Amino acid sequence: MSTRYSVDFKVHVAFEACKEDRTLAQLSREFGVSPEQICRWKKKLQSNAVLVFTGKQMKKNREEPSAVLYEEIGRLKMELDRMKKSS
Repeated sequence: MSTRYSVDFKVHVAFEACKEDRTLAQLSREFGVSPEQICRWKKKLQSNAVLVFTGKQMKKNREEPSAVLYEEIGRLKMELDRMKKSS
């Protein structure tokens, strides 16, 4: 049976490993996780850290066009309603 760890726990352990003030063996004893698992979590954290910043930027860029499009839809709908009333 495999143990499931929470995301918060994995992040905490990976951050502790990134500090490099203790060995993997020490962290393993402290957190009850194998050194290999800690090493995998650390590598995953380091390789995906860039997403923290690029993810926000990408999300921001996706929101801007949709806001512009909704504004355009609203403007066109109002224009269409005016044209219907005037004819």
